[in-house]
Amino acid sequence: MNGRTVLERFPAGGPRGSWPAEEFAHARRLEGLPAEVVMDLATDTFLVIVRGGDTAE
Repeated sequence: MNGRTVLERFPAGGPRGSWPAEEFAHARRLEGLPAEVVMDLATDTFLVIVRGGDTAE
């Protein structure tokens, strides 16, 4: 277990100028969650996570 909760996954190959993972994380931060975006190199996806969660993926 790595102490994170994955809130959402976004493919890395989005359209130029589009940042859906960052936009999603920003909206969660406005709701009070300390969301951040990390890259999962193994699956080539951006993950929006909250550290210290009970569920690990």
